Amino acid sequence: MNNKMKIAVLSDTHGLLREQVQEMIGECDAIIHAGDINSQKILDEIVGAGREKVPFYVVRGNNDKDWAKEIPETLQFELQHVKFFLVHNKKDIPEDLSDIQIIIYGHSHKYSEEEKEGRLWLNPGSCGKRRFHQPITMAILTLEDEKWEVERIDILHEQQEGKEVPS
Repeated sequence: MNNKMKIAVLSDTHGLLREQVQEMIGECDAIIHAGDINSQKILDEIVGAGREKVPFYVVRGNNDKDWAKEIPETLQFELQHVKFFLVHNKKDIPEDLSDIQIIIYGHSHKYSEEEKEGRLWLNPGSCGKRRFHQPITMAILTLEDEKWEVERIDILHEQQEGKEVPS
């Protein structure tokens, strides 16, 4: 039995689901989105193309308005016996994380990956519209035997000449 799980971790798509991001999602066993989706259309695109049967966890971001009122602001869940806490803005993470092992957040558009006190703190950055001159990024989180490995994915973006270059 293969107990390895690949998880697409993204945030701040802001109404744009890039082709490279869709391809990465299509290779994963679960999807986590840390908010600022901006439209139901993006959620539909994420779960489309045969991905509707994989676990999908999403929280509402500060730019997700009335259309997203049913989406929670925080989520706690478990994958492969690993406990997660998901929120859009890091400042909204509670002090008492009890037995949470992985904290995922977005909002800043800056990729960040840090282990503190045995916990992973992960911000996948933004993989939607390029803002604030930040690189366009997401992460692939692999879980196996209650251990994790994170791979930063740099997404290509279009220059004005129409050429794609790494962020």
